[in-house]
Amino acid sequence: MRLFQLALMLVVALLEINVGAQSRTYTKDGLDFVVELPSPEWRAVSRVDVHDHIDFIHTDDSTNGYLRFRKRVVAVDETASDLFRYDQRWELQALPGYVFCGECKPAEFQGQLPGGVFSYEYTSRGKAMAGRIYYLQMDKHTFCILQFTVAREKYEGLLEQMDFIAGSVRIK
Repeated sequence: MRLFQLALMLVVALLEINVGAQSRTYTKDGLDFVVELPSPEWRAVSRVDVHDHIDFIHTDDSTNGYLRFRKRVVAVDETASDLFRYDQRWELQALPGYVFCGECKPAEFQGQLPGGVFSYEYTSRGKAMAGRIYYLQMDKHTFCILQFTVAREKYEGLLEQMDFIAGSVRIK
């Protein structure tokens, strides 16, 4: 019986080491935060508009999972709900087939940084898509915003990884 318990503890320890070995830390000069990526399938991609941004893609297809980071400076009394209402009005409603979320309340989120999380649906090139936005409060004037999008049928399979990534974000 003792030998069985020791073998079981060894197997559990090896599994924990393997899971920890798959995740990796990502940071870059100019970023105010550090993030853990749960698997090698998540890789950084550059997105350039006025500035150079780092986004993340799951595998090689954005419909398998896409993550966009933003940082927003706010008034002291602004909340995650206020930010979502703004994003919904000025960005999300423009998405084809966007499902309006009138009086949405955020699900509380506790990771390295506290915040709120909202989910939504839309279509992209005729494909049902799902989005999940984490508004993580860095300080009383700043939110880190993580916006995930993924094909609707793959949403549930990536939900745990989305929560892991959002929970790992911390200030440098």
